[in-house]
Amino acid sequence: MGKARKSKRQLIRDEKRAKKRARDVGDEEEEQDTKRQRHDDIELNGETTEQGDIPMGDGNALPAAPGSGFEREFFGMLADDEQEYFRRADELLELNDFPTTEERDIFLQNVYTEAKGKELKLASSQSCSRLMERLILLSNTRQKKQLFGAFAGHFISMVTHRFASHCCEKLFLLSALVVAQEVLGEVEQDVGMDTEADGAEADSATKYPMEDLFLATLDELEEHLSFLLSDRFGSHALRVLLVVLSGRPLDKVSTKSLLQSKKKEHITVEGAAAYSSELQSQVRAVPESFGMAINKILTDSTANLDPTALRVLAKHPTGNPALQLLLELELEQSSKAKIEKPKGKLSKEEKEAEAAEQDASMLGRLVPGAPASFSDETSPACEFVNSMLYDPIGSRLLETLIAHCPGKIFKGLQGNIFGPRIQSLLRNDIACYPAIQVLNRLSKEDLDDAVQKSVTEMPTFVNKGRFNVIKALFERCNVRKATDSITALLKALTSACGGDWKQIIPKLCALDEPPKEDDENDAKKFQSEAANAKHKSALLSHGCQVVTTLLAIPGPPAKAIQQSLVSLKADKLLYLATSTSPTSNILVQALSTPAQLPNFHKILVSSLRLHVFELATSHFGNNVLNGIIKAPSKGEGIAVPFHLKETIMAQLEEHETDLRGSWLGRNVWRTWKGDLWSNRRHDWVRWAKETDKEDVRLSKAPKPKENDAGSKPTTKKMGETV
Repeated sequence: MGKARKSKRQLIRDEKRAKKRARDVGDEEEEQDTKRQRHDDIELNGETTEQGDIPMGDGNALPAAPGSGFEREFFGMLADDEQEYFRRADELLELNDFPTTEERDIFLQNVYTEAKGKELKLASSQSCSRLMERLILLSNTRQKKQLFGAFAGHFISMVTHRFASHCCEKLFLLSALVVAQEVLGEVEQDVGMDTEADGAEADSATKYPMEDLFLATLDELEEHLSFLLSDRFGSHALRVLLVVLSGRPLDKVSTKSLLQSKKKEHITVEGAAAYSSELQSQVRAVPESFGMAINKILTDSTANLDPTALRVLAKHPTGNPALQLLLELELEQSSKAKIEKPKGKLSKEEKEAEAAEQDASMLGRLVPGAPASFSDETSPACEFVNSMLYDPIGSRLLETLIAHCPGKIFKGLQGNIFGPRIQSLLRNDIACYPAIQVLNRLSKEDLDDAVQKSVTEMPTFVNKGRFNVIKALFERCNVRKATDSITALLKALTSACGGDWKQIIPKLCALDEPPKEDDENDAKKFQSEAANAKHKSALLSHGCQVVTTLLAIPGPPAKAIQQSLVSLKADKLLYLATSTSPTSNILVQALSTPAQLPNFHKILVSSLRLHVFELATSHFGNNVLNGIIKAPSKGEGIAVPFHLKETIMAQLEEHETDLRGSWLGRNVWRTWKGDLWSNRRHDWVRWAKETDKEDVRLSKAPKPKENDAGSKPTTKKMGETV
């Protein structure tokens, strides 16, 4: 009999089984290779080592993020020899100990050549992403553009990656300076850094201006903007892009707080000049296309979010900072548009179009119908403000709204919500921050009214540690020249501190707290005390800021603080000078503030001269000691008698050996010109007695007379006549 032939269905089934067996064998071999590659990076207990990579998956794509609409890519892992090479390069770049700049540039170009085609693996590697950040710090314009080209098409996966997102942020921030230089026509040519091995593909991105590379990146992220608002890593990259597009200063404190968390690791290179540019601290020039891109981002990122979703995002810990920046940029763009709009009466159609645009804006959706709707407590606008006031996250968005909203909306907020209950809001530990923003925008009349309502709450402010509220009240009254309000606030503060000016500094700087005694329960309370240490440090800093604020206000406030200082014992003054930076700053500022009391500076320095060596070797006290010698010996307002300076210098000479043995001591010895004291005493005396700065002395010096023709002055020699 002949062999039975298989049917077509059986043949297809056998083919599928064969493919499945081959696929299973391939997966098993790939798994073994992966385990072998991770052997050096992962410890036996399963924890990731300090320098190891975290494997992101077994295929070419990771599972899609919820609501993202895209699949995160897996870029592969570096081989062992590649990881070792790049780790060694990272160590050398971190030290930046190259004999010359040319040698460093050659080394940098060699690293780029070795990293060609592996940029995505480097950026997504736990151990080598730091190297990529340092490469970006030291890269020239051409190399930055090459990185844009290498990352192109993968930015959405990069910015949402735990490690690669930091590389993208660094690339965006440093490339912002290149955009500004290109707009101003000041781009420096990169000489001697190109190699023929780069090829046409590597050079494809370098022929485009940086503006086009940023816009191409935005095109990749455009359809995912709503998702990036609340993504753990993508939100930071989106904020960086918004700051770059807006041209805002990159090193501004408020900008940094929006871009990164306090726990962010700062990757630096010793001696790198990337952050030394003046463009970091000033408003940057940006092309017009960036302004259009911001408007598109403002529209696309929140287009699918209704008012309810916006309020949920406002309380989201990751989405709130992005929403703050979007709202601030929207209000800035709206203000610019009003300035550029031609003045004149608007037609009915134009008014309707403007009203519709305002309702569709983010501000219009957060507080619909404002400012008229603020008068109705049941309106969505009032409910939004009241719900954000006491929320620790949402109140930050409310601060941004108050600080940048148009005047008519602020007047509605002040008249209907904040004004009637300003004193109760200032008492609350969360609502006080939006209330302080309100104080910053009040007129003199409204500020006087707020002070009148809040002055009775001063004991509560002091006992609860609302020192930031006290500081804001005094500062704004000083700016608005509200003398009567300053007097009322000082009287209330004095009463809350014990009814005497002498008690102000001990109360605000926690000098009157009794020391805690050790007991058996100390070990049990250690954990809770450690948790409260940060809070106490913040309270001390805020209390010291109140003291320095009062010192800067001439008249009774400065006099009260000076009276409190001279009433302290020498050990308390030493504690202020050596304990923390905020407390020592009080004495530094007191030495540079005109005296409101007779012989104030003399009395203060006389108490400190008993502890000269302790001050000289203290991390904070040496600033106080250096402030003494900088004060003039004679003058109006500020004067430290010369004999006190001479006494202090004599004590420093007794400890010269010890002072030269420490950096702090050498700093004090140099500032007080100890070598001049030891070798040329008369020159030191002349220097220490000087009362004016050098430029002032030169301006007061007599100038030689010129003749009528404007020629050089004529000098008469002995025996000659002119």
